[in-house]
Amino acid sequence: MKKINCILLVDDNYVDNALRKIRIRKVDICNHIAIAIDGYEALNYIIKSGDPNQSGKFPKPDLIYLDINMPRMNGFEFLTEYHKLDETLKSKVVIIMLSSSLDPDDKTKAFGFKEVTEFQNKPLTNAGLRKTLDKYF
Repeated sequence: MKKINCILLVDDNYVDNALRKIRIRKVDICNHIAIAIDGYEALNYIIKSGDPNQSGKFPKPDLIYLDINMPRMNGFEFLTEYHKLDETLKSKVVIIMLSSSLDPDDKTKAFGFKEVTEFQNKPLTNAGLRKTLDKYF
């Protein structure tokens, strides 16, 4: 099975993040798993990943799983700010909105951002991880 270098999980739910981290490790599809508890933290991580002095500590994400509802900066606010970043920080990054929302407007709004590759419903599954890897990498 092929591997990517880094997955960034952006979600304020610590339990969900821990379970996803275990699942990702079990499926063994990446070398690094980074976690941000809101969009603000995720943006800072991505900016640091572009800094040659920090790239070892902050590997550039190949894949971002982004929750919608988070405090401080939600998924849509993150996307608005992410859109403004330098293209070198965004190039070849796959962003998947991972949400428990059943509101069709959330899906429509997500695809209003050119950076969003896909919209998936929680929970993240082993099969879903493999499918994403096969489809985009």
